[in-house]
Amino acid sequence: MVSEPAHLVTRAGPHPGRIVYAGFATRHHSGGVHVMTQHVRLLRESGHEAWLWLPDSDDRSDWIADDLPIMFGATTPIAADDLLVLPETPTIQGRDPAPGARKVIFNQNHFYTFAAGDPGDLRDSGHPRDPAAPGDPRDSGHPAAPAAHFPGWAPNPAIWAVSAESRDVLVAALPGLPVSLVPNPVDGELFTPGRADRLRVSWLPKKRPREASLLKRLLADDPRLAGVELVELVQAPRAEVAATLGISAVFIALGHSEGFGLPVAEALAAGCLVVGYDGGGGHELFEAPGAWRVPDQRPLLIRDQVADLIANVDALAPVRIANRRWVLERYPFARTAAALEAAVAAALARPGADSIAVHPAAWLDSLGANFTAYA
Repeated sequence: MVSEPAHLVTRAGPHPGRIVYAGFATRHHSGGVHVMTQHVRLLRESGHEAWLWLPDSDDRSDWIADDLPIMFGATTPIAADDLLVLPETPTIQGRDPAPGARKVIFNQNHFYTFAAGDPGDLRDSGHPRDPAAPGDPRDSGHPAAPAAHFPGWAPNPAIWAVSAESRDVLVAALPGLPVSLVPNPVDGELFTPGRADRLRVSWLPKKRPREASLLKRLLADDPRLAGVELVELVQAPRAEVAATLGISAVFIALGHSEGFGLPVAEALAAGCLVVGYDGGGGHELFEAPGAWRVPDQRPLLIRDQVADLIANVDALAPVRIANRRWVLERYPFARTAAALEAAVAAALARPGADSIAVHPAAWLDSLGANFTAYA
């Protein structure tokens, strides 16, 4: 089943086939799925027929815009001239979601690449596999396949990464697969400085809930931060996050195992000073003029840096302006659109055949109950 609003017009163009992004209808806003929706819009604007594919129409999330073209179903036909874009999770060695089809793994977090099992450890992992699938090391009589043969799909997928760090890690981890960088865009219209009536410090606790609870107590008890409002954004809608960042002087980055760390980029666009953890993939964002990287799991260092920034917040006003300029110059939608167009062209040049695709939601249980558990 498909859903395309009558007022949405797909421009005619020379692009054959469809580009289908397999995503998930998460209950709360998901940065990864949101980036997929941005890709769909950018591709539509350039003349491609692009869709977001969700497994069940009953699970459509309220935060996904009504005008986004969406198709639904546990399976869907993929034609020989189509391109199927799959998330990095759940990817299981030898379990091809669309045998023969032209595929890309849109890897938004290199730390999740082997979340369903490292290819070197799959022999005794207990994950289900298709014994006839190519690349299944259990039936070869040889040791488990090296990462170069991951994920054992036919044909091999291309990989898209969202940060330079993520690209470099994936090139090293998966030398047999082509890796392209498709940088995330930063929405400078939504994330913009606002008029603040008082000093605020904000953060998202999702990736480090236990450390966030400790940090909140450290900040609340610090006399240097008396009168500063502390705002913890828990499962807040995207618009609320943007509004809060726009009136915050400081954003505390509590990223963990990040492919990019979009909240940091959005905080920079909103004119925040940023202090905290780069999460790995967000390393490049801390090159901004008003971003201070702190060694991992050092909450006292975060507290002291926040207090220092608040004490000098007036003098740092030009730095907050520079942060916004810096991030919007480096992550505009035009850069994403150009990189995406090039990555799609390269992917379409690879072989493809007719197939019936199974939505990756079918293998979500392979990730385990603690997949998203952070410290």
